[in-house]
Amino acid sequence: MSDELEQWIKKVNEKKDFAFDLSRDEDMSIAIMNLISLEEHFFFTAVKTQNQKYLDMLLSVREMRKELLAKIVKDPVGEEWCISKHLLAGSMRLFEVGTKELARGNKEEANLYFQKSFNLYSMFFAINLKMVKHEDLEKNEAFRKEEKKMGRFSEIMKKIIDCCKEW
Repeated sequence: MSDELEQWIKKVNEKKDFAFDLSRDEDMSIAIMNLISLEEHFFFTAVKTQNQKYLDMLLSVREMRKELLAKIVKDPVGEEWCISKHLLAGSMRLFEVGTKELARGNKEEANLYFQKSFNLYSMFFAINLKMVKHEDLEKNEAFRKEEKKMGRFSEIMKKIIDCCKEW
């Protein structure tokens, strides 16, 4: 394991001491992904049916999503709130594309989408566990594009997130 990876795991373990419940937050993040998808579906259904009641439902779901996202995205700096929302939305959509490819029998293609989905998901937690300084995201264009960095976050998340822990 690289020194950098060990340092990040140490940093996350220190966060756990402050009652950071990754199992809870993992479940919450998946719920938030689905709420984002519901917002999209209510929008498209409202437009397709010209029924404004779907927009009322959209607003209701949006308020719930904002409330729940605030439980994970604490004290956002810069555009971390929106970045977090879009990382979850992108992760969910790539997961869905991967699932469709899997159903078509395209396992290799599906795995590519699943890996991209997990990389975005890991980036979400890297930002919200404060493993990434907001200055790094804002000033370093290469950092945002570096696939290796996202892969490192994914490796960390594989080691520290366990949805089956019930503490």
